[in-house]
Amino acid sequence: MPVSDPARILIADDEQSLRLVLGRALEQQGHQVELAADGDMALSALQHKRFDLAFLDIKMPGASGLDILSRVRDLPKPPPVIIMTAQSTMANAVEAMKQGAFEYLTKPFDLDVAEALARRALEAGRESERLAKRPSLADAAPAERIVGRSAPMQQIYKLVGKVAASGAAVLLTGESGTGKELLARTIHEHSRRTEGPFVAVNMAAIPRELLESELFGHLRGAFTGATEKRRGKFDLASGGTLFLDEIGEIPLEVQSKLLRALQEHEIAPVGSEKPQPVDVRLIAATNADLGTAVRAGKFREDLFYRLNVIPIHVPPLRERREDVAQLSHHFLRVHGKAFEVKKDLSPEGLEVLQCYSFPGNVRELENIIKRALLTAPGPVLLAGDLQPLLGDGKKTPDLADATFEDVAAERITALVDRLDLSRASNLHEVALSAIERPLFRLLLDRTGGNQLKTAKILGINRNTLRKRLKQLGLLAEKKRKA
Repeated sequence: MPVSDPARILIADDEQSLRLVLGRALEQQGHQVELAADGDMALSALQHKRFDLAFLDIKMPGASGLDILSRVRDLPKPPPVIIMTAQSTMANAVEAMKQGAFEYLTKPFDLDVAEALARRALEAGRESERLAKRPSLADAAPAERIVGRSAPMQQIYKLVGKVAASGAAVLLTGESGTGKELLARTIHEHSRRTEGPFVAVNMAAIPRELLESELFGHLRGAFTGATEKRRGKFDLASGGTLFLDEIGEIPLEVQSKLLRALQEHEIAPVGSEKPQPVDVRLIAATNADLGTAVRAGKFREDLFYRLNVIPIHVPPLRERREDVAQLSHHFLRVHGKAFEVKKDLSPEGLEVLQCYSFPGNVRELENIIKRALLTAPGPVLLAGDLQPLLGDGKKTPDLADATFEDVAAERITALVDRLDLSRASNLHEVALSAIERPLFRLLLDRTGGNQLKTAKILGINRNTLRKRLKQLGLLAEKKRKA
């Protein structure tokens, strides 16, 4: 089937039959094709004409495909390059991808594979040109340690601003991968202790029998293997901040000593009866429910209250999807610089990410961007580049294909299935409230709480809006937040 957006394609190969067959197939797709029998002809064509895509054989008379590839990158608008070879060696493949080839095609190949590859390469090239016409969001990404503009993250920023300088203990809760250690470092950097050390300890990674020594230190000969005196993390963090990650993993016998250290501001190294003063600000983190652990007798209640002076919950990424775009561009900028690779993110690629549930949270998104930077062939990350990197069976319903009505129908069906319809009498109000409440919250947030603007966007009277806000409890909610 002819394509709606024809392109200019160069095919360079010393095999006449391959040039003719591949060229004819691409012409039948509606593209304009130019053929070159050797490397020098191909290089000259690329330097004097504008191409949207080039198929280059590695081994041919004159300049090799890899030689041409290295010089194509210096052109003002280099086309995507697909390298072809009958000698499929690891060295060739590695070198081709290192030099920026879009893909590596081993002969003999099926024409439908080459045609599909051409479509992908042309799509990447067009997307790259479109994005080049506007400022790169990756370049514009902020340099902050914590990234996110969503309402939950804004609340966290405000709370950090209020408590960072206080020196009070902070307990960070949230799933693994949400960025609790980064948030702890941010609190430290905005505290009065910013000139002091920040010492992080993962409680789950330390054997139980060594945990007390790791935290409080030990004297020489205190136990078998203690061949020299060692300072503990409390001592090393003195004057700064001690971050205890996975605090729920600490055994009960060490919890009492940790409590004393927090209460008395002193520690006793293993093997010593003489306490020594310490001056640390403690930040703890957990992905477990410490309240449940307290009720189960696995965590001391008095220690819990010592740690939970300032509780901060870090929401999972699936609950703040509006941050996916900013986080993605932030990671593209940071890791692109580290890898010396510059790529942008297409709108379709972003949509794929925003429809994913991210069970591994921000850490998983960061790893996906890293892999995409290193493995995606073109200068723009497309939906097809990102889809294979997502975990199996962990995607949210495909919002790209589903209409709002489809999603609503799925949720309403689940609601009705849970009800006893013989007793239900207010289903309309329940369903309507479930749609109105998040809609009103979102629009009020976007308009800065301006009810007149919100009512205008909704197409209803302001008095009607205010009445519904009161019925839904949103006015009272707003007052509580204020």
